[in-house]
Formats: sequence, structure tokens, C-alpha cells
Amino acid sequence: MKIAISSTGEDKSSEVSPVFARSPYFIIAETEDGKTKWSETIENNNNGQPSGAGITTAQMMAENNVEAVIAGNIGPRALDILKQFGIKSYAASGKVEEALQNVVEGRVEEVN
Repeated sequence: MKIAISSTGEDKSSEVSPVFARSPYFIIAETEDGKTKWSETIENNNNGQPSGAGITTAQMMAENNVEAVIAGNIGPRALDILKQFGIKSYAASGKVEEALQNVVEGRVEEVN
């Protein structure tokens, strides 16, 4: 599964960004058979928009073929767009690597 984690920094030891649309970066991880491959970091150029950042950031996730996102909080409009694309959403905090592990191990429920 290809997962994007909102991040305050450019690596997996950074903190999960508290707001999906305003996240400076997204760290992409691919999980399969209990193994994680950290594939890339995407800069979020939508985070400075005065409005509509959630929608355009959700669209960016779809364009990058992401299957799930993890963020501190995901706004209602962004959540609607993610759902339209079939992208799962999870709310988590802490370090990026820890948040991903908590989602993969089922300790975090999907946001509906």
C-alpha cells in the first residue's frame, strides 16, 4: 500500500504535521508483507494557498497514486475529495515512522 504521511520535515524522523493541507511535506512509504520502503518526499506547494488547499492537496495525493494518508487532522473538504478517490485517511501524531507503524499495525482507526 502506498501511504503519504504529512510531515513537518523531509525525513521519517520528523513530526507528523498537525494539518493535512498545510503540511510542508509528505513522506511516501510503500508497505507490503510487513515491510516498509521509504520511497520519496514530496514538497506541498499547496500549503500557502489562502483557501482550497485541502482540495488541491487531496488531488495531489490522487495524482501520486497514494492509497492512504496519515495526518494530524484532515479537514472536511479534503476528506471528501480523498474519499472520492478511494484514498483512506488516518489521524495520528508523533514521529512519521511511528505514526506509519501504528496505522500498519491497526492501532489507528480510519477517519470517516
